[in-house]
Amino acid sequence: MSPSRFALASAALATLLAASAPAFAQQPPAPPPARIEVGGEGTAYRAPDLAVTQLTVMRNAATAADALAEANEAIAAVTKAMGELGIEKRDLQTAGFQISPQYQYDNQPNGQQSPPKVVGYEVRNSLSVKVRDLAKLGDVLDRAVQLGVNEGGSINFEIDDASAISNEARRLAVADARKRAETLAEASGLKLGRVILIQDGAMRNEPLPPVPMMELKMAAPASASSRVPVETGENAVRADVRVVYELTN
Repeated sequence: MSPSRFALASAALATLLAASAPAFAQQPPAPPPARIEVGGEGTAYRAPDLAVTQLTVMRNAATAADALAEANEAIAAVTKAMGELGIEKRDLQTAGFQISPQYQYDNQPNGQQSPPKVVGYEVRNSLSVKVRDLAKLGDVLDRAVQLGVNEGGSINFEIDDASAISNEARRLAVADARKRAETLAEASGLKLGRVILIQDGAMRNEPLPPVPMMELKMAAPASASSRVPVETGENAVRADVRVVYELTN
């Protein structure tokens, strides 16, 4: 082919491509594959291996100094006893302290009320105790009551390391999400494809309701040396997930 004919053919081809370009650009993009988003829930159960209780001593006296001295003496004895029962110092923590004046209100002969007067002081000192050996919990409560703990907190049963049971709850949640997605896909005449997105929700550790201290004291046998009966039950850890699947024909 001569140079002039080659140049003419190239120009014609360029003109043809330029004319057809808008037609290619105007073609709509392929629609994205159908998707489905579902939620899943999973619950795993495990017996607790940790108990946290608050032991409170409350003392009344005519002066603040006397009430404080009596409360300090009692809580010091309780703290010492906890160490003798094998509770480590890291598991003992002051949970609260309060000193309050006690008022007396008298009525005058004319029916009016006299200004209140201070007749004494009340001191509360609370010790939070973390019991890692649940077999000792009854002994801890018994000893505390014997040493003057006269105002109960509550007992919370916990799982010290919840990582394993949390992962189990997540696996159950993902399996639940897939089961729901399969049901919806089948009802729509489609099939599940690949996973597009997994979103991990908040973990919820749901222990048993706190056990009031007063109930434990009432349940104790008459003998002060007998152990307070304690039932630990099971704790529940719940997980939520959101999963997006691709749907295929």
